[in-house]
Amino acid sequence: MATYAVGDIQGCYDSLSRLLDQVSFDPGADVLWVVGDVVNRGPKSLKVLRWLKAHEDCVVMVLGNHDLHLLALGCGARGDKDRDTFRKTLKASDSDELLHWLRQRPFAHRQDGWLMFHAGLWPSWSVDDALACAGEAEVMLRSDEWAEAIAATYRLSSRTWAPTLTGHDRFSAIVHGLTQLRYVTPDGASAEGHLGPGWSDVGDAVPWFSAPGRPERAETLLFGHWSTLGFHMSDGLVGLDSGCVYGRHLTALRLEDRAVFQVPAAE
Repeated sequence: MATYAVGDIQGCYDSLSRLLDQVSFDPGADVLWVVGDVVNRGPKSLKVLRWLKAHEDCVVMVLGNHDLHLLALGCGARGDKDRDTFRKTLKASDSDELLHWLRQRPFAHRQDGWLMFHAGLWPSWSVDDALACAGEAEVMLRSDEWAEAIAATYRLSSRTWAPTLTGHDRFSAIVHGLTQLRYVTPDGASAEGHLGPGWSDVGDAVPWFSAPGRPERAETLLFGHWSTLGFHMSDGLVGLDSGCVYGRHLTALRLEDRAVFQVPAAE
């Protein structure tokens, strides 16, 4: 048995299939961890979702910002964008079933010394804080208020975490951290609009994982979301988004021995 963590798939079903073939993935014995953003921009979001749902017994997936965008479109909380590629998903006969399944996915997952989430952690969060906040957001997403809560994440302008936040403000800040965060300012706020890995071009902002004063974390942090950073592995940190949807690679990490596997983008 092996556990493989895979970076942002974003509708690249053919690349995913080739990567699973490369590692001889056995759904009856192996486990696949998915760091989120399984849909959009690639051509086969529907096939990716159907495969993941069909193999849910061996799949551990956390939600990313593109997955939430699909849910927002599905409930009418937001309109689509020119670059969106999941209209076919929304028109599929099993669309409601797939979106319901997506809403049941967690925002964070901790196991065997690893913590997986899609984007980032607010600088003040310990691992226990992150899991507790993720749990709060999951309860909201699975409740009858889920559509209103998702709509609020697009409407609210606050992108700073504070433990005193409540209601949709709190949900929005939690979700922003876990699904969109890249850089933070010295006061701990999200520095939006910066995508590149060059720290010198973002003023006094730093990557969320380099923010000063972070709590000690025993777990290795496993994330995606940052394609321009690319595959990144350092002490206590693994970034898996290697830009498959942009024509680069899809990457997997075998957690037991940290072996790295990559396939060129098939799409």
